[in-house]
Amino acid sequence: METEILEVVEGPAGERAIERAAALLRAGRLVAFPTETVYGLGALAFEPAAVRAIFAAKGRPPTNPLIVHVPSAAEARQVVRGWPERAEILARTFWPGPLTLVLPRDPRVPDEVTAGLDAVAVRAPAHPVARRLLAAVGAPVAAPSANRYGAISPTTAAHVRKSLGGAIDAILDGGATPVGIESTVLDLAGPVPTLLRPGAIGREEIAARIGEVAVPAAAPEE
Repeated sequence: METEILEVVEGPAGERAIERAAALLRAGRLVAFPTETVYGLGALAFEPAAVRAIFAAKGRPPTNPLIVHVPSAAEARQVVRGWPERAEILARTFWPGPLTLVLPRDPRVPDEVTAGLDAVAVRAPAHPVARRLLAAVGAPVAAPSANRYGAISPTTAAHVRKSLGGAIDAILDGGATPVGIESTVLDLAGPVPTLLRPGAIGREEIAARIGEVAVPAAAPEE
């Protein structure tokens, strides 16, 4: 397939690019888009076929769960089962931003997103293009990094095109990502908050808000 490059510029042309990307996502297609960390490869989170297409495009093992992107804590509650006080504190402090929270999943979230696990990873990105896109889609978007599995995560649209051009429907070009490293992933599904992946927000910053944060003996590979 030919991958569309949708450049986000000032004015009506930029709005048309975002609406085109949103329309593709609503139709079950794959669109790469910028977040403040890296570019993500998005698909509708509640559509199993669209989510499976992410794994096919990336060559990613289906045993590796995805992160669901939402505009805010209000929308996050639609994909999780329960919203503990720790989640509320962290969302108020760090969202929108590069912190991913793992919580028990709502039954509407398909197994394809969570690799069959009973928990789902969710975050509200801060990048203005990502936020405008999520608002235009009007539904949660599952998105890992927009690169072939095992490659370096992309921080520009050119990186995405080099890695996935011809394998995805469109790239929403919002310029270089400002942070450039992955989001921090924190598991709140168990009794003790556990850092699953270090990232842009440090363990100490999180512990200062909610207390003890455990670290597993061996962190999982990307």
